Amino acid sequence: MSESVSTETSAPAGAPAASPISKRDARRQVRRVMRSEAQPGTVRLLVLAAGPDDYAGVDLDTGVLRRIRLSAPDGSLFAGLSASAFDVIEARPAVDPEQDDLAQPEAITVEAEPVVIGAFRGRKARRAIDKIVSPGGGDLLGFPGNSAPYWEFRGMQPSLALVAPTAGPVLFRRRGDGAVWARFGWSRSDNWLPVEDSHACRILDASRRSRLAGNALAEALGFRPRYLVAAVSRSRGGYCYKTVSALLPRP
Repeated sequence: MSESVSTETSAPAGAPAASPISKRDARRQVRRVMRSEAQPGTVRLLVLAAGPDDYAGVDLDTGVLRRIRLSAPDGSLFAGLSASAFDVIEARPAVDPEQDDLAQPEAITVEAEPVVIGAFRGRKARRAIDKIVSPGGGDLLGFPGNSAPYWEFRGMQPSLALVAPTAGPVLFRRRGDGAVWARFGWSRSDNWLPVEDSHACRILDASRRSRLAGNALAEALGFRPRYLVAAVSRSRGGYCYKTVSALLPRP
């Protein structure tokens, strides 16, 4: 038997009683209320990652992955915003935005620094992210290897992916340049990518170890990483690189 919930509105005397609505319809009503509460013309983002160039997360009005640049239309950098994973930020897209970046088709320029307006936790956060977990199959972020020349991008492939690793992740410091990398299994492939999650990098530094995995990594982070945010970087020396911009728990 299907479950239903009753509405709070009572019918006038003599009128037929209001029919119960399903939980699915109730959830739809909640989503409509959430959309109506947004300021006209703004974007609300459930933050998943804070990278060096942008905030990445779920657009709460469309349910797709989006990036909000941390630079104003004049090229100056915003400063002062400190948003964590699963915070909700709001911003207004710029009237005269930066020219589209074909390697990052989800990125938008905004008029002013985004503001934190709330947070999602537990079931609400899980509902938002479960729909956008990458199903696997094919190359991570649409191309083989760890990098590609900028001129190969046409704005037709995603620059963000929320990944549930099938093995790992392992956080380690690479010999030679000392950069922090992550190794993880996904879609029958063994991936080695540089890490731009500043919190994860600080955790590895604080551990005074060159490698963290399994229970040791979970203890150091304070959570067991269930998801990774994989991202395509901006062009650096004519190339764009795959990176890990966040390690995330199951909310």
